[in-house]
Amino acid sequence: MNKTRVLIGSPIHQKPNVLREFLNSLLRLNIEQIELDFHLIDDNDDEESSRLLQEFKSKGEHIFIQSSGFNDAYIRNDTTHYWNSDLVWKVANFKNLMINRAQTLNYDYLFLIDSDLILHPDTLRHLIGTNKDIISEVFWTQWQPDTMFQPQVWMHDEYNQWEILPGEKLQPEEINRRFHEFITKLRNPGIYEVGGLGACTLISQHAIKAGVSYNQIRNISYWGEDRHFCIRAAALGIPLFVDTHYPALHLYRDSDLNKVEDFIRETTGVKAESAPTPIEENSNEAAAAPITKKRPKLTLTMVVKNESGRFLRQVLEEHRKYIDEAVIIDDGSTDNTAAVCLEALEGIPVRLVHNTESKFSNEIELRKQQWEEVLKTNPEWILSLDADEIFEASFAENIDSLLYADGVDLFCFRLYDLWNANHYREDTYWRSHLNYRPFLLRYKEDFNYVWNESPQHCGRFPENIFELSHQLSNLRLKHLGWSKAEFRLEKYLRYMLLDPDGKYGWKEQYMSILDEQPHLIPWVE
Repeated sequence: MNKTRVLIGSPIHQKPNVLREFLNSLLRLNIEQIELDFHLIDDNDDEESSRLLQEFKSKGEHIFIQSSGFNDAYIRNDTTHYWNSDLVWKVANFKNLMINRAQTLNYDYLFLIDSDLILHPDTLRHLIGTNKDIISEVFWTQWQPDTMFQPQVWMHDEYNQWEILPGEKLQPEEINRRFHEFITKLRNPGIYEVGGLGACTLISQHAIKAGVSYNQIRNISYWGEDRHFCIRAAALGIPLFVDTHYPALHLYRDSDLNKVEDFIRETTGVKAESAPTPIEENSNEAAAAPITKKRPKLTLTMVVKNESGRFLRQVLEEHRKYIDEAVIIDDGSTDNTAAVCLEALEGIPVRLVHNTESKFSNEIELRKQQWEEVLKTNPEWILSLDADEIFEASFAENIDSLLYADGVDLFCFRLYDLWNANHYREDTYWRSHLNYRPFLLRYKEDFNYVWNESPQHCGRFPENIFELSHQLSNLRLKHLGWSKAEFRLEKYLRYMLLDPDGKYGWKEQYMSILDEQPHLIPWVE
């Protein structure tokens, strides 16, 4: 009986302690009737991780280690991982190299695995036995601390985990019911068709020859190479499946390493110390002495006008937990907005500038004024928010990891338009949370900042800041300004007054502000 030829592929930029467990997991795979080769790309910036790969390579000629030739920073901590566009498409190219190798050398399957997964020994044999062209083994992750575990697969769009028919309009309660139905289903062993998957995926020779790839689809704005792979596969008529018989362990955080011993015992029947562990720790490693660094200064800046009866006090009382100073432009308020700012930020240095007449009708003038006032404080990091924007609670606990990031000058976040206290809006006109936008910038004196000279929607920061090194953060930002009907009406009237033809914005979106039954999704903190 001929053996099934499988190429395991993995782009690797990993911490040594996680990589060691990943490689040992590969060596525990049951490969009866499988001829197994490896294509691993060494994209590490840690010499110990590269050493581990070379040690793994010594196990046989069937292991191909390729140097990436890159030296990019990839930041991860016990909260989340930070990606930017360059990193995403670099990894996509690595995966395409593996697809090309599998096709050229005529492998029956390519098994693409992320290097922070620990596999059940029977995973590969079982996935092959399903006879699916594209199938992933499930794993579960807390994408943010203290949130529910979610699978890495989804049903439609970027990460919507519920069933929906084309054109179907769902109420929030029905979305919530279907979401939990989907989660419950995947907790039961089975094989289920899905709309998107990744990170632990078996791809058949048939799918590869049909043209699957991780190339970017230019007219799709979805984030992440897996989305583009899945959309292309679906367009080629290749269904996507997830198997839930042998869930993998995801070492998303260093703290997840504590789960490895139990996982090995449950999946192999032996204790971790008795299981095969050919990739050993380097006994010569010396523990690095902790280095204490001064926390970089964080300056909050915002423009306010007649905000005292809205969300201003609420957001400032949250921001004061982590900011060092504030620069606020009071753009012609006629209420006690300025007093609220000073009261809510008592004890924190505040540079409060009063405009006797509002400049908002020519926003670029206002934003430049705001920028110049911030620079007078000799800023390090600048957090630019509106008076109705507030981060989720975990931001206060995790902001320091961003401020200490080396080699990163800009962080981008997703902004969710809350339509009431517990739901955000998502439809054709309200999709801002599907994109990452800049809110946190490290000021660099030697950088030539250039503004978008537009009277409306000119941006809070200079338009060329993406020339700086930037990262994405999964910490989420809530936009409260749409969360009450009376505020929505005011915004609608203001947009129609300042930009009635949608010259600087999107007129159809302006008109949709007053929709009586918008599509809402529950916000889960």
